[in-house]
Amino acid sequence: MKKKVLITGVAGFIGSNLADRLLREGHMVLGLDTLAYGIPEQIPKGVELHKADIRSRDIYPLFNDVDFVFHLAAKNCIPDCQEDPVGTADINVTGTANIFEAARRANVKKVIYAESAALYEKINKFPTPEDEIAPETFYGISKLCNHYFAKAYQQFYSLKTVGLRYFNVYGPRQNYRRTIPPVASAFIIKLLKGEQPIIFGDGTKRYDFIHVDDINDFHLLCMKDSRVDNFVFNLGTGKNYSILELYEIVAKIMGSNLKPVCKPAPEGGSEMSVADIRRAKEVGWSPKTNLEDGLRGMVDYVKTEFKKGNIK
Repeated sequence: MKKKVLITGVAGFIGSNLADRLLREGHMVLGLDTLAYGIPEQIPKGVELHKADIRSRDIYPLFNDVDFVFHLAAKNCIPDCQEDPVGTADINVTGTANIFEAARRANVKKVIYAESAALYEKINKFPTPEDEIAPETFYGISKLCNHYFAKAYQQFYSLKTVGLRYFNVYGPRQNYRRTIPPVASAFIIKLLKGEQPIIFGDGTKRYDFIHVDDINDFHLLCMKDSRVDNFVFNLGTGKNYSILELYEIVAKIMGSNLKPVCKPAPEGGSEMSVADIRRAKEVGWSPKTNLEDGLRGMVDYVKTEFKKGNIK
């Protein structure tokens, strides 16, 4: 059955991919974005876009008759958040509370919102389950605040929420314009230019990389399955790869012999991540995309956009 779905951060990486998927499934999609961080060209045709701020109460009427909200808008580059903790709290915490309030007033069926694997920054238990929480950056702390606001809205207003702790999501439209871009897109773009890619640190940090299509499988499950209501879920693969291993896969796909350059890593962030995904599997989800296959598709996408001049 066709649903009316509102996505905050629709011009971003995950938001634009989700909008595409929902439109293909036949749903009506409203997008909310200031376009301060997202890329307007990424918004799929068919999205009803509203240029607005998640912190403004003027957005409340947009939630009328909406069935589901996906709240993805955030200030999410860790170095930028460390430089601006007040702005981080304003966007990520005040903005999220405002989204919950708008959804409550409009009787939205469910809010599916982004938490983060950054909640596990100081945890040394691997794979990491959902009940282990110890953020150490302003970004991670802001996401922990969102977790508690969600619990409060569940308790006091019976608002149904689902918190999603994304691990290292990759795929088409990954945001390469950040202060420190995500590694996969940064590697691909550098190699397309014939330049040596940069690795921050010595390349031994190990992360759990999950493809955006697998993330969207879980997003759609959240709309259909009440078993997810009022829980948080890790979304990763349960495996991890070093940054050097990731680079080797990208270089192999692109046929490059260039060696990366290592530079000092910024403060903050975890040294390793790997998700315990048992809870997500219990509701019928599992990741399907092999890392090399996912990166191959990402390389094809970036090459096409590079040739068009959309990526510089």
